[in-house]
Amino acid sequence: MEPWILGLDIGGTKTAVVLGDRSGEIHDRSEFATRTERGFEPTFRELSDHIKTMLARSSRQGRPAGIVSVSVGGPLEIERGVIHSPPNLPGWDDIALKSLLETQGGLPVYIEHDGNAGALAEWYFGAARGAQNVVFLTAGTGFGGGLILNGDLYRGTCDLAAEVGHVRIADSGPVAFGKAGSWEGLCGGAAIARLAAQRFPERWHENEVTTRDLADLARAGDGDALAVFGEVGRHLGRGLAILLDILNPEVIVLGSLAVRLGELILGPAREVLVEEALPGAVAACRIVPAELGERLGDVAALCAAIRALGGPRDS
Repeated sequence: MEPWILGLDIGGTKTAVVLGDRSGEIHDRSEFATRTERGFEPTFRELSDHIKTMLARSSRQGRPAGIVSVSVGGPLEIERGVIHSPPNLPGWDDIALKSLLETQGGLPVYIEHDGNAGALAEWYFGAARGAQNVVFLTAGTGFGGGLILNGDLYRGTCDLAAEVGHVRIADSGPVAFGKAGSWEGLCGGAAIARLAAQRFPERWHENEVTTRDLADLARAGDGDALAVFGEVGRHLGRGLAILLDILNPEVIVLGSLAVRLGELILGPAREVLVEEALPGAVAACRIVPAELGERLGDVAALCAAIRALGGPRDS
């Protein structure tokens, strides 16, 4: 029998624990706020409680988990499952997460960078099905990436491929990865409120406005909010143009922000792409929100194990 998969989606805003299968179906789910200010140990204790509850419930329901699959932000050593200080998980410094989870549950554990896991999810089940060359961008709280090149996941020499949020694309802007002007600092979900506060300090303060607030205003025609998303979209487009010119992908799939904001950021991004990237590369590539939508994180949480099992059940 195919093993049931216990999937963990560990993010900077929320952490989800799911029970799923090799076809990408989710059968049970729980979630809690990550509350990154607590550091690692309190968060891991809460995660452990959710895992124990899910394992017990799945056994009672006749779906005992046989393998654990984790999606989490990098940098990390993927095979060893060691996390090295992700920007969106402060205090997670040199954490041997794979070993801790194996000791706790007695099940085999597979860990994947959340960008890679998202790329696999959209390649297996979403907007990138059938493509050979795919770029996936998490576009969530942080801004990571994943690459499918020539029909296989590409991790790089030391598991640092597609850390695109670290790339500096402007001389100034909100700080991420310890530097102003990085792609994550300008386009990550946590950065949009900071950008609004920088551009319109007389109107907004970083801790008093959210991306959702700004999106609601922009959709209602507010000029300042539209200007913020226009700037975000243009920075997004400049980064996308670099990826198109280097990798010449068939499809670039963007996660949470593109799903929720749509053309507020994708419209300006496409305009910049036409100006910046090679015309042939632009013509050959689709720029789309994740087809899995709000299910993306849950399905991605299963994908480290699905890859280890040889791919989706229906492949």
